Amino acid sequence: MNAASSSAAALRPFVPADAVRCAEIFRVSIDVLAEDDYDDDQRSAWASAADDAKAFGARLAAALTLVAVDGGDVVGFASLKGKESIDLLYVHPDAARAGIGAMLIDALTRLAIARGAAKLSVDASDTARALFQRAGFVAQRRNMVQVGGEWLANTTMDKALAAAPNEKMKTS
Repeated sequence: MNAASSSAAALRPFVPADAVRCAEIFRVSIDVLAEDDYDDDQRSAWASAADDAKAFGARLAAALTLVAVDGGDVVGFASLKGKESIDLLYVHPDAARAGIGAMLIDALTRLAIARGAAKLSVDASDTARALFQRAGFVAQRRNMVQVGGEWLANTTMDKALAAAPNEKMKTS
C-alpha cells in the first residue's frame, strides 16, 4: 500500500463479522506502530484489551464504528463514543501513513457535527498525537492510565467543531 492508496479506500459501518479483524489490527498496530513510544510490557498490556474478540466486538458495536476497506480488506477502524468522543482509532501498519487515519478522523468529525457536538475529544497515544494535531486537535492535558498493571501516557486532545448547518438555522 502506498500514499496514494487512501483514495481507493472506502469507509463503511462496522458489522459483527469485522470484530476478529479489528482485534487483529488493534494488536498489530500497537505492537508495530507504538514500538518507539511504549515498551514491550506496556504494549502487551495495552493490546490485551483485544484478547477477548467477542468483548472487543461488543465494544465496537456499542459505539458508532467505521471500518476502512482497501482492496476488499479491512485496514483500519475508528469509533465515536456518544457524540463527541473518539474512543478508538487504529490502522494496520501496512496501511499506515497512507491517509487512512486522517480519513477516519474526518468521517468521525462530520458525524460528531451532524450529532450536534460542539467539540470532539480523544485521549491520543503518544504514537497518534501528531495525527490528531494535523487534524486540528489541541492538547489539553497529559494523562497516566493504568492498563493491565502497566502505566501508559496519553494526551487528552480537543477540537472545536462548527455547528451543523441545520443547527445554525435553529439559532438564527
